[in-house]
Amino acid sequence: MSDSTSSPPSRKQPATAAARARIEQAALDLFADRAFHEVRLDEIARAARASLQTIYRHYGDKQALLDACVLNWANALAARMTDHLVGIETYKDRLRKVFWVVLDFFEQHPKVARMILGSVYPGAMRRDVTDQQRRLTNLFLEVLAEGRERGILNDQVSETILLDYFYGVLARLIQMQSLRQQEPPLTDQVNVLFDMLWRAIAKP
Repeated sequence: MSDSTSSPPSRKQPATAAARARIEQAALDLFADRAFHEVRLDEIARAARASLQTIYRHYGDKQALLDACVLNWANALAARMTDHLVGIETYKDRLRKVFWVVLDFFEQHPKVARMILGSVYPGAMRRDVTDQQRRLTNLFLEVLAEGRERGILNDQVSETILLDYFYGVLARLIQMQSLRQQEPPLTDQVNVLFDMLWRAIAKP
């Protein structure tokens, strides 16, 4: 499994991009290994070869730094998702591609998976999501709503419940794969895994 951790493009000004990249890489390395409350800002500063003042100036506090790391990687996933969905017409194949892209992304970036699963708690992220992420979520909700309206997906629940099922299965698979490192890669099993999920959300 690849453990690529190159920082995705920064959302801030290029003059301080190198410093932010070092800080966010150091934060990723530490948050991937230990829970959020166990990591100290001075450890991140030391690993990044930066001062605490630099971190406070760019991020404000530890939670803001974690948020920045997660949002940058979420943007990278959103961009990849958009690219992969171009030209796919069959409804079921579109959902299968979304499923595969998420599994493949976290296989390629296992530290990001461990950071999110170990340090991001429900309700903890501040609500400064990017426009790109908001558009992606709305697009996916529209796809799920389309499936309900066309009689393809279960129409006894809302598209938000369908989204919870979809992402809930993904989160559990990714979490347990991180613990069961001896298991075959999830992407090698994508068809059977997706078909199991499809039977759960398809219209009875």
